[in-house]
Amino acid sequence: MRIAVIDGQGGGIGRLVVEAMRRELPADVEILALGTNAIATSLMLKAGADEGATGENAIVVNAGKADIIVGVTAIIAASSMLGELTPPMARAVAESPAVKLLIPLRRCNIEIVGVNGETPITAMIDMLILEIKEKLGASDS
Repeated sequence: MRIAVIDGQGGGIGRLVVEAMRRELPADVEILALGTNAIATSLMLKAGADEGATGENAIVVNAGKADIIVGVTAIIAASSMLGELTPPMARAVAESPAVKLLIPLRRCNIEIVGVNGETPITAMIDMLILEIKEKLGASDS
């Protein structure tokens, strides 16, 4: 199982996600850190990602090679993250056959009906890990 974590700007959310995955998921799950910038990639690698790559081409190439893609809702929105997430990146993520598990942050003007926007990021990451564990269990059968 190969999970790509995509993050940008300061890389803090990606770091938290990778730390939680390393703590909670089996060791044979491969975690790929894909940063829109070198700082985000570096933080995810320090948090325990197996490999990392940075920039538009890295995200475009690797989106199609992942089984699961994890990130905030902005990773499917062109020109989000203050312009760091380019239209080709958003398209590659959206068109990837990978399951997309997205954390609903409201910073990119995407609001998901039924999500109140007040759930702490750590609680959303806990929910994300449970969803990944369910997907891992389904792939075992």
